Amino acid sequence: MKKEGCILFNSGVTGAEAEFGVQAEKLGIEEVNFSFEGHKIERKRGLRFLTSEDLKLGDVSLAYISKLMNRKYSDGPLFRKILQSIWHIINNSQEVFMVGKILEDDTVKGGTGWGAEFAKLCNKPLHVFDQDQGEWFRWKENKWKEEAAKIRHPHFAGIGTRFLNPQGKKAIAELFDKSFS
Repeated sequence: MKKEGCILFNSGVTGAEAEFGVQAEKLGIEEVNFSFEGHKIERKRGLRFLTSEDLKLGDVSLAYISKLMNRKYSDGPLFRKILQSIWHIINNSQEVFMVGKILEDDTVKGGTGWGAEFAKLCNKPLHVFDQDQGEWFRWKENKWKEEAAKIRHPHFAGIGTRFLNPQGKKAIAELFDKSFS
């Protein structure tokens, strides 16, 4: 994989997404951070501000997401905008990398989970580093399989938990090292 022509898509928030951005910047990989008015972000490199019209493109039924993910989500306007921005991140990516926690029902914890489910629906390669298990997993044949992660597509998403631990941070750095060395 050559770093030239690669683009990392995320939102630039604290935690895993900021770390994906740090690693991309070290290698000179372009970064696009989708944000919106009132969104607190850490990374401003490649900032792409989503208008209300842009956000509407990624609108999805909270009832549908709640049913799909076996949990209830807030119907607050900020949370809705976060889900809409995740739609833009996944929609622009050819491959998705996440850091978080895989739950027993095969969903991923938190808002990141919607990104995982949307990637599954779009049939995009999906990789999750589970911080509790300390391993990378790939969604393959409708189940999670332990598999070392490597970036194979030039347009990729790097999203995940705000609560990045040292193991997750190391996994992101190693992902970039293995993919672009």
